[in-house]
Amino acid sequence: MNIASVRRPVIPPTPPRAPDNMSFFGRLAVIRQNMIATWGQRAYEEEIIQGRFFLHKSLILNQPDAIRHVLLSNYENYTRTPAGIRMLRPVLGEGLLLAEGHAWTHQRRTLAPAFTPRATANLVPHMTAVLDETIAKLDARRNEPVDLREIMQRMTLEIAGRTMFSFGMDRHGPTLRNFVMEYGERLGRPYFLDMVLPVSWPTPMDRARARFRTRWTEFVAMLIAERRAAGKKDGAPPSDLFDLMDKARDPETGKGFSDEQLVDEVATMILAGHETTATALFWALYLLALDPDAQEEVASETHGEHLDGIADIDRQKFTRAVIEETMRLYPPAFLIARAARDKDNVAGAGVSKGDIIMIAPWLLHRHEKLWDQPNAFIPKRFMSKEPPDRFAYLPFGAGPRVCVGAPFAQAESVLALARLIGAFRVELADAMPVIPCGVVTTQPDHSPMFRITRR
Repeated sequence: MNIASVRRPVIPPTPPRAPDNMSFFGRLAVIRQNMIATWGQRAYEEEIIQGRFFLHKSLILNQPDAIRHVLLSNYENYTRTPAGIRMLRPVLGEGLLLAEGHAWTHQRRTLAPAFTPRATANLVPHMTAVLDETIAKLDARRNEPVDLREIMQRMTLEIAGRTMFSFGMDRHGPTLRNFVMEYGERLGRPYFLDMVLPVSWPTPMDRARARFRTRWTEFVAMLIAERRAAGKKDGAPPSDLFDLMDKARDPETGKGFSDEQLVDEVATMILAGHETTATALFWALYLLALDPDAQEEVASETHGEHLDGIADIDRQKFTRAVIEETMRLYPPAFLIARAARDKDNVAGAGVSKGDIIMIAPWLLHRHEKLWDQPNAFIPKRFMSKEPPDRFAYLPFGAGPRVCVGAPFAQAESVLALARLIGAFRVELADAMPVIPCGVVTTQPDHSPMFRITRR
């Protein structure tokens, strides 16, 4: 994809690339701190890289046709790796992200109507109400340093709470944030035994994760009970995601979710929704602070209007391009790892049962054969008449297991960025580079301080 740029584009900082001859144990030592820093220059230039992962072969795929084969044509042959299951099951249980086979098919069919563009349009008023409150709070902090990463996390958590349950997260938000931080800082990181032992063999960290899961599911069940109680009172909440999910039925079997299944689905939607959207919005604000011209273009696109509907969101073409370019440079899910169930052939490479297939959006989105100026921030590449190959750009995955909440996340991100930049001019308060780290999601190595001023 060739992009003509009138001015020199911003190139945000990244971690140093690893030596291509880094040893296996050297990579293993870096993985827990920053998976992104384990890849060398070859990974950004070659289409397929073969290696070893203990007793099995590993393949890194940067070829769209090969990725299409794994994620679409023969997706049933590829399942999550033992390490991935270990790290996600305690917080997501058997929800949509981890379910396999018939269980996944049932969940996907049942949930799909709750995440259509029409259903998302009905939830936009919840988003705009939270945005109005966030802008009012930021207005009171003009001209002083603010931590926009924390503010985005609180804002998207509040949106998740209101769109899911129709109530604010004032009482429960701190507890939920503590769960997220506790898990991400220790239990959600890969350990050596996580990667070498079968899932059926518990590790010491698995026991700690099991204790966490008990507390976590009790908390989510309490939120569900509170929402159900509110629905039985006069002035019951309007239709929200929980209402849609609670009443949802598989169109083929007529079955809905059990209470245990509903806990896992709600946990999946709250965690996957608020954390990844907060991360994307933080990086978008950081990039616009580095690129004042792009920031002014986002601000001018709103024309000073109060955006409050899907039609308003759809008109924000450049703002949407900024979000898409942000997720290219900083994909919230930086790695998709799969284990082969059986033999296969991927782009001429033989695959045996148990081999590890890695599709890394971080690499794919910066690959030198797929993108012009791959490390530069150029939003207008997504306004080109030549869109990127569907399997070269994977912010929400691809194939049958593409993220069901993508329309919701895109609407929320575009609306939030347009409203925030339409209200405030954003600048970095210091010049310290912000380095992306691949730990659960693509996180900053520190939370920089910003200055905001009213437009």
